[in-house]
Amino acid sequence: MRLTSAGAIALALLFAPALTPSRAGLTRFEYTEPHMGTTFRVVLHAPDQASADAASRRAFARIAELDTALTDYNPTSELSRVTQEAIGHPVRISDDLLGVLIPSQELARRSDGAFDITVGPLTRLWRRARRQVELPAPDVLAEARRATGYQLLKVDAAAHTVEVERPGMHLDAGGIAKGYAADAALEVLRSAGYGQSLVAAGGDLAMGDPPPGRKGWTVTLEGLIPDHPAPGSPIVVSRCGVSTSGDEEQWVEIGGVRYSHILDPRTGMGLTGHSSVTVLAADATTSDMLATAVSVLGPEKGRAIVDGWAGASALIGERTPQGDRWTRSARWRDKRPN
Repeated sequence: MRLTSAGAIALALLFAPALTPSRAGLTRFEYTEPHMGTTFRVVLHAPDQASADAASRRAFARIAELDTALTDYNPTSELSRVTQEAIGHPVRISDDLLGVLIPSQELARRSDGAFDITVGPLTRLWRRARRQVELPAPDVLAEARRATGYQLLKVDAAAHTVEVERPGMHLDAGGIAKGYAADAALEVLRSAGYGQSLVAAGGDLAMGDPPPGRKGWTVTLEGLIPDHPAPGSPIVVSRCGVSTSGDEEQWVEIGGVRYSHILDPRTGMGLTGHSSVTVLAADATTSDMLATAVSVLGPEKGRAIVDGWAGASALIGERTPQGDRWTRSARWRDKRPN
């Protein structure tokens, strides 16, 4: 699987028209490029076209660098090589891979494995299942589960190393990499002096300072039905990450059962049912991985995880026989536009 988030693209941005000068003398510029199996969008406010073009090129170069390092599609990527080189002994890794593994392992522990970056053997099986429209064979699924488990991955932040305890493990950063890349690109823009910027990676948003003359970025959250906004939408936010995870676009029906592309690492099975989870957090790395974990955990346990995560909040929708039901975490609140 190419590096895509666990969620369907369920965020629509309400922007002012491009190339519109603001009162502050800044003009809004927008750029798009394909990376990590989705479209990345960079929006920034700059004094002129030349400086905006240069800043966007640096932001996309950073995204491309992370795409190369964190993809599990390329056997020569750092993410792929680690599981071959670190079996039974520690191997030193880059700052970026460490920056993905540390939060992934923390969430894995706090969610009892509902989020697990070692899920690669299972995602590979389900890619084939979706292509062939048939469930993985029970014995093959059991073998993949034996090679999966965050407890088998040892990350030493102080030493900058990782160690794999069992052969056959494969890392899959699809539930966090896009958010991490969006954050990294936003930091490039901030460092260049363009704080009033936003980076969108499919359903993951990393937002900087508000656009000139506004309180924040206006974001429409899609509901469980296409073109039907979620309750309280749109929201107005800034200096945070927003991610939506769902199964509206990626699923397969086998034997009359709809299986999502989102897997439960604890069972090895694709999720069934229909849900949509939107998470707000301090950054897109956090919102991306939390949205995936909450999708697996469901409304009650998912809300508990979010409520226990500093600064995070969530809106969780699920399709039930009684109709669509929406659950809000303790810190979720509507943020209306001006």
